[in-house]
Amino acid sequence: MGLVLTVDLARVAFTRLTVPGGTWTSEEHRVGFAATQLVPSWTARTPPGAEVEVELRARTEAGTLTRWYVMGRWSEHGPRTSVPGQGDEDGDVAVDTFVARRPVVAFQARVTARGEGARMTSLGVLASALPRRPVVPSTPGVTGPVELDVPGYSQHAHAGHHPRWDGGGANWCGPASVAMTLAFWGRGPEPGELTWVGAGDPAPAVDHAAMGTYDDSYQGTGNWPFNVAYAGRYGLTGFVTRLLSAAELEAFVLAGIPVIASLSFRAHELPGSGYSTNGHILVVTGFTAGGDVVVNDPAAPADGGVRRVYPRAAFENVWLRSSGSGGIVYVLHPPGHPLPPCTNGNW
Repeated sequence: MGLVLTVDLARVAFTRLTVPGGTWTSEEHRVGFAATQLVPSWTARTPPGAEVEVELRARTEAGTLTRWYVMGRWSEHGPRTSVPGQGDEDGDVAVDTFVARRPVVAFQARVTARGEGARMTSLGVLASALPRRPVVPSTPGVTGPVELDVPGYSQHAHAGHHPRWDGGGANWCGPASVAMTLAFWGRGPEPGELTWVGAGDPAPAVDHAAMGTYDDSYQGTGNWPFNVAYAGRYGLTGFVTRLLSAAELEAFVLAGIPVIASLSFRAHELPGSGYSTNGHILVVTGFTAGGDVVVNDPAAPADGGVRRVYPRAAFENVWLRSSGSGGIVYVLHPPGHPLPPCTNGNW
């Protein structure tokens, strides 16, 4: 599947796969264009002592098949890890992303479930090619303000907490964003799962999400598919994809679905942020009547300052450009909650 889009946009194809139990290898799926990156995402159930391993291989434009690359070994109860050191003439795995050295036109996935009761509940693969061109701002599509009531959690309110997981709360933008989204859907760990966090914690679910997304190899909590898989523990389904504009973000918000976005910027590039970052995660919760982007930004010093409004064009630039994430998002929702209509093949 896939569609070649206008010259100012990325080329993106998202493929959903149905995975039976046990070890399984997919058919070969055509992308529809020459892709330079592949990102899998999944949800799975893994009782203590069980795990799932996700692998990808691809077909190059020349028609040759790459070897299998391990894209992650996931367990709800740990350990969970990406696998470094897999680079060869065809490509390499950068934590959660297969980066092709030679563009690829198709892929296969392989899932291995190890241990009693391990099973994959959803699997998708994002294929994309990013242009090195300026981002063209989109036209607002909302006719009035719209905002979802997503609780606000500050990552910095957890500074110094449990530093064995990515150094503690100062680095927990991903866990804070996933915890906010789970809370919006009324999901998340039960009180009995949080007793280890410690008294006086302002939002124990954030600490739990940091523990539950931590990648032992990467030594961080920012692994994209691991964050989706963590949400799957609590009944949500989800996937990683690239959106092409704030207009697509609007479609999700209007469908009642907050979206977790990945972006990087210098402080002057995103007015109102007050900080610079090489990589950050936040939750898009709404839009103003003028089309500016309403977010829950966990980089705020405290929970009360998490809600922010960022100018639409500036937000799109730092989110969509190829030197940043290229429009990466996590979409998390209950299985019965419908997604907005899609015409571009990216969800």
